[in-house]
Amino acid sequence: MPSPPTPSTSDSPLPHLSHAAASQAQSAGAPVDHAPVGISLIAPAHNEQENIQALVDQAEKALKATGLTFEFLIVDDGSTDQTRAAVAALIPSRPWLRCITMLDTPSGKGNGQSAAFHAGIRASRGTLIATIDADLQNDPEDLVKMLDLLRSSGADMVQGDRSHARKDNLIRRVSSWVGRFFRALVLKDVVRDTGCSLRVMKRDPALRLPLEFKGMHRFIPVSFSLMGYHVTQMPVNHRPRVAGTSKYGMGILQRAIPGLIDLFAVRWMASRRRPVRSMPVGGQSSESPQTRAPEGPR
Repeated sequence: MPSPPTPSTSDSPLPHLSHAAASQAQSAGAPVDHAPVGISLIAPAHNEQENIQALVDQAEKALKATGLTFEFLIVDDGSTDQTRAAVAALIPSRPWLRCITMLDTPSGKGNGQSAAFHAGIRASRGTLIATIDADLQNDPEDLVKMLDLLRSSGADMVQGDRSHARKDNLIRRVSSWVGRFFRALVLKDVVRDTGCSLRVMKRDPALRLPLEFKGMHRFIPVSFSLMGYHVTQMPVNHRPRVAGTSKYGMGILQRAIPGLIDLFAVRWMASRRRPVRSMPVGGQSSESPQTRAPEGPR
């Protein structure tokens, strides 16, 4: 598998534009609301109205601690409660907070985490992309340590691992073990906790993820690896849900069987991936992601 190329300025793991610099630019009249930021945090939310205030407060504290310019995007995925209104009420006093809503959602349901992440990544402006669940079980404070590891390891993604902190029942433990076994067997995936939404990744490879397909959010780390990017993982905190209800089924039919089918679909897509790198002709200069991205196995 080829090694990723030496990052260019836009691939730098930790942008150096500070929050203070952004404030100065804004006072000078620069269009900061459309300018790139250091990091974008993205949280899909389906019926999470009780968690929005605490989520935004905790995210603000953690993002400010990174020292980067930032934005926080909450993706309303077909909520039938007041999730969208709760976010909208906080935006006027928080210019870094944004809300986008998924369209064409089934009645009473959302399009799912994969589609929400897909929309959020494309709406974001960050050189780095971080993702998190909206149910407060992920701890935003882990983001600072994840950014430090991204810098020190030279990785393209840092994936969170909650396995040391979870207290799952027998069904979930067996399901997780079976899933890891088959991912390692079929995809050579060594990431322990692919179901953890807390991760930090570089923008260019994040844009290449096929998240328009249902269930692909569970294969984000291995998709990075299959494209030739470097993934590392680190333990993160895991907290009990204190409000709202879980959106995921517990049975085999809801998770294991579709996950197994998706696994073989990912392997098939990896085998069909073809080189897309290009170069300009006639002395032109191009810094597009397509000219820098490494290629995965053919």
